Amino acid sequence: MSSASYVTPAEACAVRVVDAQKVAVVSASLPDAETITELAQVFGLLSDPGRLRVITALLEGGEMCVCDIAASCRTSESAVSHALRLLRANRVVRVRRAGRIAYYRLDDSHVRLLLDLALAHVGHREEET
Repeated sequence: MSSASYVTPAEACAVRVVDAQKVAVVSASLPDAETITELAQVFGLLSDPGRLRVITALLEGGEMCVCDIAASCRTSESAVSHALRLLRANRVVRVRRAGRIAYYRLDDSHVRLLLDLALAHVGHREEET
């Protein structure tokens, strides 16, 4: 049996009764498989510390070039470029070119909101301890 499907006795229902009406309402409101896959990709992108540093730098600095992001994150320009390539492909950041310089910023307010909420959540947990 795989560990993903194993339910410990503490997690199991004491009495197995399914509320069909609630299950129907919840099932109807769940996102489709494609949307779930896209969500998992976004959260996967956010699960990497290097990419999170880049996103956080853009959250704080607004529009920035690769050199400035790398200096802010104390990492290599190559690592930042790689992170930005992935983030751009998944519409987390966007680029504006000015001559030979590329300036990156968060794609939209949703990305900013997602990161702000995550930072507030982490900060909230730290306050409780």
